[in-house]
Amino acid sequence: MGDTTVVTCGQLIDGQADEPVSDAVVVITDGQITDVSTREAASGQLSAADTVIDHSGETVIPGLIDAHLHLKGWPSMDQSDYLTYDVAAGAARATTHLRRLLDAGFTTVRDVDSRTGLGLRTAVEEGSIPGPRIHTSHRAIYQTGGHGDPHYLRHEWVDQYNPYDPALCDGADECRKEARKRIRDGVDLIKIGTTGGVLSEKDHPEQPQMTDDEIAAVTQEAHRVGIPVAAHAQGARGIRNALQNGVDTIEHGIYIDDAGIELLRETGGVLVPTLAIVDRICEVGADHGIPEFGLEKAREARAAHVDAVRRADDAGATVALGTDFVGPELVPHGENAVEAVLYVEECGMEPMDAIRAATSRAAQTLREQSVGVIEPGRHADLVALDRDPLDDITALRDSIAAVYKGGERVDDGT
Repeated sequence: MGDTTVVTCGQLIDGQADEPVSDAVVVITDGQITDVSTREAASGQLSAADTVIDHSGETVIPGLIDAHLHLKGWPSMDQSDYLTYDVAAGAARATTHLRRLLDAGFTTVRDVDSRTGLGLRTAVEEGSIPGPRIHTSHRAIYQTGGHGDPHYLRHEWVDQYNPYDPALCDGADECRKEARKRIRDGVDLIKIGTTGGVLSEKDHPEQPQMTDDEIAAVTQEAHRVGIPVAAHAQGARGIRNALQNGVDTIEHGIYIDDAGIELLRETGGVLVPTLAIVDRICEVGADHGIPEFGLEKAREARAAHVDAVRRADDAGATVALGTDFVGPELVPHGENAVEAVLYVEECGMEPMDAIRAATSRAAQTLREQSVGVIEPGRHADLVALDRDPLDDITALRDSIAAVYKGGERVDDGT
């Protein structure tokens, strides 16, 4: 038995219960939570603990999860910079982004498309660099002419110069083979694209992409080995196509219709809205190199995007926090909790549900039972806040007093 640490909490929000617990105690052994109770019930454990950490004046929540970001380490969001992107430089930048994420209370992230995620995951796991727990898809899979195809390049240049990272596949056999390559690489999930997008020049979010057979080929291979599939899906038809062919999470969901929301409920799918990136593009994207076509599509999508989250939440569909942040100044890692603020302030979500979106519900996108909730058997990933997020959700963004990953305080060099 290892050393026992007891964390006293003024208020505990465990990530799944409807109500917080006052004067709570979290018991940690060897980086895992072994007990959660009240101070009165845990009096014996308090007296026997090797270490007592006092957060009795603060609110303690689970470590936050961003279920949709990119660890590319891009230097900017200006597409003219993409062609000179260097993977090694990107990985170096991303190591600083990982530390910012930890400092901001994000102890787990889901990297949905990058060339750097697998290496960064290894470096974090072996302790070479500090960072959140990383789940990564490595390179995504898109169709030729789709959202991940750089439309401004000549077709014959795409294989060599594609700055977006995805592999372009056409036909079920190509998609199946590419999925098997990802599985061989050891990914945690597979990412595909079933619609156009805001930042792809010659398509539109409402245009469906990939055929049923192509989507099904990927989900069959992924589910055979027990990993989920995430779909970039913004238009109603492409969302329905994804869910009907086995996709587990819908990324963005801007124009989801009632049938798509019902499919989410029926299949147990999760919506990861990424409101934050659209909000930033609309507000200041023109100052950061976003092209006019992207600005126009983002402005067109903004109200529908907010409405989509509101309708999905009201219908009881599972909504998980994801930002689509990449790291440059427009969308910097470390400010990711702004997504939860938007859920409450723009979509009318209750603060407790926004916290669950960033914890237990985000954990559902990972198919991961070791994070997202403060309960016995989970990693001791905790965040102490010096303001109550149930009174003001901006506390998730602005009022972090301490972060713990595996029971170790982040600012102690972990």
